[in-house]
This record gives sequence, C-alpha cells and structure tokens, in this order.
Amino acid sequence: MEVYYIGHGGQAAGSDKPCSGQERICVYGDTTAHRYPIYSATKTITSLAVGMAADEGKMDIGRSVLAYIPEKTLSALPEEAKERYRKVTIKRLLTMSVPGFPFRPEGESWLRNSLQYPVEPEKTVFDYSNVSAYLAGVAAANALEEDLYAYLQRRLFQPLGIENPPFQRCPDGYFYGASGMELTVNELSRIGFVLMDEGLYQGTRILSEKYVKEACGIQQMNREGGYGYFVWKYQDGFRISGKWGQRCYIFPSRGLMVTYLAHMEEDSGQLADCMWEMIGDCEH
Repeated sequence: MEVYYIGHGGQAAGSDKPCSGQERICVYGDTTAHRYPIYSATKTITSLAVGMAADEGKMDIGRSVLAYIPEKTLSALPEEAKERYRKVTIKRLLTMSVPGFPFRPEGESWLRNSLQYPVEPEKTVFDYSNVSAYLAGVAAANALEEDLYAYLQRRLFQPLGIENPPFQRCPDGYFYGASGMELTVNELSRIGFVLMDEGLYQGTRILSEKYVKEACGIQQMNREGGYGYFVWKYQDGFRISGKWGQRCYIFPSRGLMVTYLAHMEEDSGQLADCMWEMIGDCEH
C-alpha cells in the first residue's frame, strides 16, 4: 500500500522530480517489484483513453457507439439491433447506464455479440457490465484508427513511466477495456495522480481538466453513492476499483491518495477499514 499527501512539495510516484507537491508518506509491502491483476481498474484506463481521444477531437462521447464501429461489422447487424444501439451513446457506456447487457462479453466474436444484446436504452439505470467498457474501448480504437493498447503506450504509459504492462485482447483482436491488465501498486498510483492533478502528470498535460472533472463527478447514481466515467464515487472523493480489493482512493479536498492491490475473493470491503487505520498510523 502507498499513502500520499498532496501539497507538501514532495516527489511524484517513482520519480525524483517534483510533481505538484506530491509526497509519499507511507509504504507497506511490495509496491514496485511485482505486477498484479487489477481487474476492473482497467476500466478507468479505458476511460482515460476515451477522454484523450475526445480531447484530440477524434471522438464525441455524445454520439452513438455505432458511429465508431467498423462498417463491415455494422452492415452485418440486424436492423433491430441497429435501431437499439443507435440510442446507446459512448457516455451511456461510460456511466454504465444502459440496462440489458450480460456481465461479460462472450462467444467467438465478442464485438458482434456485444452489439446484439436486448439492451433497453430508453431506460437510464445503473447496470454494471464489462460489455459497456469493452465497447467503449473498441469505439475509441476505431475513432483513433489505432490499436488502443499502442495508443495507450504512446499517450499514457510512456509519459507515466509504465513499461509494457500486461493486458488482454478479445477474440476479435481488440484491447479488452474492462479487465485483464496488470500493474504494480506504484504504477496504479501514477494513474491516480493523473486524476488527482486534474489531468496533469509531472506538469505535463495528459488529459483535459474538463474530462477529468466529468469522469470523477457523479454522472449516474447507484447504491454506492454515484458513478462517473468508469470511476466510483467514495465519501468526499472517488476511487479506481477492481473486484477483489484493487483500489486507488483519491480525496482531492483532503489532499490524500491511497493505493493498494489485494486479492480477497470475500469481504474485500474490510480492506478499507484497514486502510483508515494505516492512514492514522502514518499521520502520527
């Protein structure tokens, strides 16, 4: 686990360069030597890719996902499916607000199958699914006309000093934007810094402040308190989250960020209680 206080003139994660006053004040366990699965925390990275594509003018999150699907795939879809998915915007995918998707994509062609589920875009409710993140990633790749992992390497991972992180592809060859990546704790902290510093990393603009504020704000209510663009609301801040205890908690008003990677298949929520205890220890 890594605990950072921001605003004390410290150093950026994994760097000897000052970065907006970031200071790592406590480290527990292995945070740099080994990478671990981050599961659904991958979705936040997909959101950053969408945001960067939008910042470059290559993608409009208000447009239908069908605007960013290859013509060959689009022409093969039944008219009924086209009619439904025309109403599904990229923003609706980012906010998990389209009911009717299964939990994960499946079949020989994840893309073809993901565009034929009986979704109900007329309803706007929180309905968590890996398919939403997968389609958002596919759409970004087609909007950019570039493999999404290659784009992330160039625009995100290299500027953050993250070298060739493991990832997963779907049977169609696309970057799987919902899960499958592996990072160290420190590398996930670097992703968190981009959000904490409203799109900057070590003074370099990675993502627009506008997109970060939208992504980390409440766009869709849910029982956890709210959801942004593949980012969860948490207390007076927000979090990047994987299913079995992969977390980066960011509290801008407190100047506090905490990152840890665990693998607890049951009761992973208890880790948050331990986190607050450790923060208390760091402060004394």
